[in-house]
Amino acid sequence: MSLRINDIAPNFTAETTQGTIDFHQWIGDGWAILFSHPKDFTPVCTTELGYMARIEPEFTKRNCKLIGLSVDPVEQHSAWAKDIEETQGAAVKYPMIGDKDLTVAKLYNMLPADEPGSAEGRTAANNATVRSVFIVGPDKRIKLMLTYPMTTGRNFDEILRVLDSMQLTSKYKVATPVNWKHGEDVIIVAAVSDDEAKKTYPAGFKTIKPYLRTVKQPG
Repeated sequence: MSLRINDIAPNFTAETTQGTIDFHQWIGDGWAILFSHPKDFTPVCTTELGYMARIEPEFTKRNCKLIGLSVDPVEQHSAWAKDIEETQGAAVKYPMIGDKDLTVAKLYNMLPADEPGSAEGRTAANNATVRSVFIVGPDKRIKLMLTYPMTTGRNFDEILRVLDSMQLTSKYKVATPVNWKHGEDVIIVAAVSDDEAKKTYPAGFKTIKPYLRTVKQPG
């Protein structure tokens, strides 16, 4: 069965660089980002893991945990982490899942459920679809899914921007417009009447069209 936005994120138990975890228990009452990699010691992924290590404090501020995954044993992750720190200038402090049996990759539809074998003998090309990002909310539901090609490094500043939007819109009856960044004006959702909007936003809001009303970011 394929996964969709707002589906419960499949739970799993896995070995990580920080010990065995139960995914839902590990998430706790906050947000989480699971991002996957097709193989250890791959160049694009090395830059991605390093960048996430550098900006992890930004996610921590937002009550969001990071967890990586690679289709290789945990033992190899530790050696890879040394290369990441050496070449990217940041130490990986978040856990990395060792998905050597392809369990999580299959559970999250990154590989076909009937994919044979294990990580042994597989190449990054075999695992090309294990290049996904999942954002999971405190309710353990999937809030975002993105999959990138192997040759294109992921934009994790965009993931941070999306997290800001989702956390804001989960608290207030607003949506964020194209290219929105934290602190910019937002859109009042259609379910809010003008009368309700006037009470909620006494300082006023801008009506561009009856269905398009903007207001300063609340909170």
